[in-house]
Amino acid sequence: MRNFTREKKSQHGTSKTRKAIAAAITAAAAIATASTALAAPASASTASASTTLAATGARQASAVAFRPGSGRLVVTWNNELIKILGIPGEQPAAIHPTRSFALLQAAEYDAVNSITHHDRSYLFSVRAPRDARPDAAADQAAHDVLTALYPNMRGELGTVLRTELAKIGGHGRHDGTGVGAAVARHLLQIRAHDGSAATPPPFVSGNLPGDYRPTPPDFPAPAFTGWGQVTPFVLRDGRQFRPAPPPRVTSAAYAAALNEVKSLGRDTSPTRTAGETAAATFWASAPIWNTWNQVAQAQVRGASLEQATALFAGLDVTLADATIAMYNAKYHYAIWRPVTAIRLGNTIHDPRIKGDPAWTPLAVTAPDPSYPGAHSTISEAAATVLSAFDGHRVHLAITLNGVTRTFGSFQAAANEAGLSRIWAGQHTRLDHQAGERLGGQVAAFDLGHFTGRA
Repeated sequence: MRNFTREKKSQHGTSKTRKAIAAAITAAAAIATASTALAAPASASTASASTTLAATGARQASAVAFRPGSGRLVVTWNNELIKILGIPGEQPAAIHPTRSFALLQAAEYDAVNSITHHDRSYLFSVRAPRDARPDAAADQAAHDVLTALYPNMRGELGTVLRTELAKIGGHGRHDGTGVGAAVARHLLQIRAHDGSAATPPPFVSGNLPGDYRPTPPDFPAPAFTGWGQVTPFVLRDGRQFRPAPPPRVTSAAYAAALNEVKSLGRDTSPTRTAGETAAATFWASAPIWNTWNQVAQAQVRGASLEQATALFAGLDVTLADATIAMYNAKYHYAIWRPVTAIRLGNTIHDPRIKGDPAWTPLAVTAPDPSYPGAHSTISEAAATVLSAFDGHRVHLAITLNGVTRTFGSFQAAANEAGLSRIWAGQHTRLDHQAGERLGGQVAAFDLGHFTGRA
């Protein structure tokens, strides 16, 4: 893994590049800076020496955030959320899980920065005692956010918190937990009226060619119909990067895209390769936002608390915004899914499209409109953020349900994730391309917020 596990010299070009990414700062440089600032003159009086010692103690508490390996606790809490999301009934059906990830990681990030003042805050800072421990602040912020979101898990989350805090000594632990609690409380108050709790509006299906309607085999009601109206975390609103309208269903571009998924995405397709089938099955085996969080976990092994909180805040705030933007576009255009288009293909009255009422996709179709694609949007957003933090060329091994696939970059993984939905019969290439553009635009904008360039 690049950048997080080894020290680098302060070269001008490298320093300039890393400064553009708010999270990417080396532990050695940060601790060295603190040590220089705290050096006391040899002629200091007893009173000034006492002041210096107090300042040194405060700096030592803060320096924990820059210690290699101190980011482990971020992975612990991220894993705890993934575990909760796997418990049936814990996640409210009308609230998208990316919101929970964003709240968790933003709280940890702002709690740590309230003490270190090292990076640009996501949203705010709170007053912190001089000796407050940033690791205790992150632990408490994570606990309090997850307990508020999942009150049924209070007992287990309390056990995790006690285990984590037991690793932290000194009275700075108490001051740190106070900071974390204040950040979590304030962030939850700010997001309390973001529209996520609103009753989703009912969706009325159209009956014209191209109109979205519930899909076989069970024809479920469309999901997250109002999520595109939720207040984003960084974007101005969900429409900000709305993709251009897709080609008309009577166009040559649409016919070509539909015929591609008709051939490759069928459950018994003779044209889909074994590798494409394996990829389609792999990327469909877990929620895509969970997958990219697990990818991020592997990238912060050995990272400092400051680095880990910054990476996860950047990732999950971006994924939350990308999801809001994606649903805004999905229900604005309300384009039918390939399974509907192919089965009703003759109603388009285009000789390039031949309907097949018996056509069935490799994977069961998700209950929302087709354009843009979710895997493509979220994966491109994730790859953009992770590449900014950890470089474009990495050796990446992703394991889902016991199956591992390897990639030479985050972008390569994102490309396959998006294309896999064509091979699974879920999306056309038009959906995929629109999702890639949307995810990349949201990621660039959100990263700009963290670096002060938005």
